[in-house]
Amino acid sequence: MEPPNNNNNMPSSMEVESQIPKRKFALPVDSENKATAFRITSFSSPHMVTFHLSWLNFFSCFVSTFAFPPLIPVIRDNLSLTATDIGNAGIASVSGAVFARLAMGAACDLVGPRFASASLSIATAPFVFFASSISSPHTFLVVRFFIGFSLATFVSCQFWMSSMFSGPVVGLANGIAGGWGNLGGGATQLIMPLLYSLIKHMGSTNFTAWRIAFFIPGLLQTMTALSILAFGQDMPDGNYSNLEKSGEKSKDELSKVLSTGLRNYRAWILALTYGYCFGVELTIDNVIAEYFYDRFDLNLGTAGIIAASFGLANFVSRPGGGLLSDFVARRFGMRGRLWAMWAVQSIGGLLCVLLGKMGSLGPAVFVMILFSLFVQAACGLTFGVVPFVSRRSLGIISGMTGGGGNVGAVITQVLFFHGSRYSKERGIFLMGIMILCCTLPIMLIYFPQWGGMLYGPSKGASEEDYYLSEWSSEEREKGSHLASLKFAENSKCERGNRHAPRSTVPVDRTPTHG
Repeated sequence: MEPPNNNNNMPSSMEVESQIPKRKFALPVDSENKATAFRITSFSSPHMVTFHLSWLNFFSCFVSTFAFPPLIPVIRDNLSLTATDIGNAGIASVSGAVFARLAMGAACDLVGPRFASASLSIATAPFVFFASSISSPHTFLVVRFFIGFSLATFVSCQFWMSSMFSGPVVGLANGIAGGWGNLGGGATQLIMPLLYSLIKHMGSTNFTAWRIAFFIPGLLQTMTALSILAFGQDMPDGNYSNLEKSGEKSKDELSKVLSTGLRNYRAWILALTYGYCFGVELTIDNVIAEYFYDRFDLNLGTAGIIAASFGLANFVSRPGGGLLSDFVARRFGMRGRLWAMWAVQSIGGLLCVLLGKMGSLGPAVFVMILFSLFVQAACGLTFGVVPFVSRRSLGIISGMTGGGGNVGAVITQVLFFHGSRYSKERGIFLMGIMILCCTLPIMLIYFPQWGGMLYGPSKGASEEDYYLSEWSSEEREKGSHLASLKFAENSKCERGNRHAPRSTVPVDRTPTHG
């Protein structure tokens, strides 16, 4: 991106801030009113309330999308599904969210994450209820396809965290929200077999019990969406509509937001690499229960428990990745974030290769758990980088990255888990090779003001140059760039302590001037 001209007349972030009345918050905040601390047990508004609403909503959508795989042995008998039918439906469940995630990113940029996420959850919830009336392989595929759209709530979840939390803690906030949301992929491996057994114990037949069980995830998804509308807030200062009316936020144009995001090559690289951490996670969620059930001759409950351990690792693994991203950034800045992301994801690829070679149950479970920790931590590390790629098109960048995860899942399942071309273990081995290859482009990501994995920052490049280049001179004259100006100053923490002290100063403290 070309640095903008005539920056000498630009107001500083402190001058911008003085024009807007200060608000009081329970957490310390920076000049954008983003929280500079993360207190997980707090429910203070708006920061921590938003955190809990966003991960719960994403969790419910994950439960709904992956409620089918743990019951596949029963469903395939009921509907006479072939291996190809099951594979196609698995692909459909993640392919629908590819464009939905990009659309969600644009919606977050233009109308805000609150309305965008709640609307999508409400729109897809009826298809969860429709699962009870599936009667053929065709309707099975269609229902899974439309439920999969709900996975786009991941984008609103990460956008929301990046809008509520400042640079020093944004990796942790994104990691925990995304990780706990992804727990739905593991929790559903336990929830659905338990519901199925309970309903069957109450007198239902096998083929009726699995249908009734789907009312629970549908109800959960609807309730979390309504809670977002009732208690959610787009930004620390309020909802988009109110901020635009008051003049505190300029209303942007879709074409310019989209163009800015699509022209940033870093987003395309992150979309590719995310396809082989989160995309791999989606693939495993679809195949792992059936893999253990068939390969090691386990019963449905045992296979479900083992499969659940993969998804449940998100409780610590993805947050751990976000925490690691913030930790290395304090010392090494953005370059540290990129190195950590490459290293962790590469180790995940090696473990995936090893998992494909396991021939006995115990070692296979052990390696799978290690694999889950690293591949999910890589997801958290990715969204420690995403918030800094673009300020103006944060939603688009988040959507492209998230959509890349789904594209990776689709490609992987088509290549390695579709039909009977490869055994499940061979497919897992080849998937590990793909992870290793598709992680290498991280080395190409470069920020002029901070550097990249292989090279340091460009001489004279600044955060203001990078973020204000997203606005034309006419837009800057109108003041549309002011939020980006604040963000540029706060993002100087990405230089790392080796180069400069943190510049993110809570607004409720008095800055010290030398």
